[in-house]
Amino acid sequence: MTENPHVHADDIRSRFSAAMSAMYRDEVPAYGTLMSLVAAVNAETLAADPVLRERLEATGSLDRISEERHGAIRLGTPAELSMMRRVFAVMGMDPVGYYDLSTAGVPVHSTAFRPVGEESLKRNPFRVFTSLLRLDLIADEALREEAAAVLATRRIFTDEAVALVEKAERDGGLDETDAARFVCEVLETFRWHDHAIVSAGMYGRLHDAHRLIADVVSFRGPHINHLTPRTLDIDKVQARMPQEGIAPKAVVEGPPTRRCPILLRQTSFKALDEAVSFAGPDGSWQKGSHTARFGEIEQRGVALTPKGRALYDQLLSETRARVRPAADGSNAAEYEAALADVFKAFPDDWDDMRKAGLGYFSYSLTEKGRAASGRKADLETAIEAGLIRFDPIVYEDFLPVSAAGIFQSNLGDDATQEFAASPNQLMFERDLGVAVLDEFAHYAGIERASLEICLTIVNMAVAAE
Repeated sequence: MTENPHVHADDIRSRFSAAMSAMYRDEVPAYGTLMSLVAAVNAETLAADPVLRERLEATGSLDRISEERHGAIRLGTPAELSMMRRVFAVMGMDPVGYYDLSTAGVPVHSTAFRPVGEESLKRNPFRVFTSLLRLDLIADEALREEAAAVLATRRIFTDEAVALVEKAERDGGLDETDAARFVCEVLETFRWHDHAIVSAGMYGRLHDAHRLIADVVSFRGPHINHLTPRTLDIDKVQARMPQEGIAPKAVVEGPPTRRCPILLRQTSFKALDEAVSFAGPDGSWQKGSHTARFGEIEQRGVALTPKGRALYDQLLSETRARVRPAADGSNAAEYEAALADVFKAFPDDWDDMRKAGLGYFSYSLTEKGRAASGRKADLETAIEAGLIRFDPIVYEDFLPVSAAGIFQSNLGDDATQEFAASPNQLMFERDLGVAVLDEFAHYAGIERASLEICLTIVNMAVAAE
């Protein structure tokens, strides 16, 4: 029996994420500074909190902290989205969740491509938040048609990248040589291009319609617009960024500072104003500038159940009804105070959160539990007796209001616009070519599997006495 010659999808993903990170550090030096700052803060946090270190070690999460990344791209056409799905599939990344950002003034809808299996996440949790431009939300019909015509002319994947995807689909994977070529060829799709494919005049019209529209339509490809390390203390990173010569956005997006983190908190340094050239009518190039790329930081907490997410959404809406954060940061302190006050209604204790059915947890037997015998134990009794431990399941996905907040802060203070809320998951999935994975069902399945194994072992041990 011959050995499988194919490189595992997890390995291809790891190589690609490392190549992407190296490319982005080279293109955006401030990102390297940010990475160093995050590493220092994480080391300090772990040294000061042995309980946190023990929990991360026990759940196999400690090594992931320094490796964690996510990126974001913005695509222009259904064909680009469909092909991108096939590219990410070669890396073992599936589309999870549907996000409508039109509700927050950004004309895109999105999904996150990521690994979903526990072992794959431990190996490399790289994920890419992938948005598709909603041309139907551009009010100017003539501009909408011009933008569509420009997008129809571009090819964001190299011929060899497409051929390698087709080979992986046909053969069930790629060998070592092809995997190396695949990483190099696909990286070209995410590379920065400083020469636009539109004139300065058209760029201006697209920019006036929405800065994100100009970013998507004006260039040869969907340059990666940010990468994101994971921190264990986002407030400390936010406070220290100015000391490193990095200008942070005004407020941290997501829930407030908590003892027991929930969902996802994000911040970023402000997007760079970069020199670009626009095509002139005589074939010459006209100098200009474009603002798009930045560095982001995330702090991840427990995944919430539908009940927990409903409470989170309700409290966030209440906060923003009191104080809506200004892009220039003028009311940042007022917003953060309101956020902390309103979120007192959300339990800040792991056990209270678990018993209220607000979060997803993974259950495992303790040493005492593995040796348990002499009586039957239901879940709560087993936990109280120290037979079973529970640990929060890390939220691996995204929040549409937070994503939009990051986008807006890096598109400029005047970029906020109103679009009619128009979620259209069916249209998105049609363009994607598959249905997206339901994140709630996925987390519930992880919790249920851990619980069933745990209770079966406990009951069997007791019954065998």
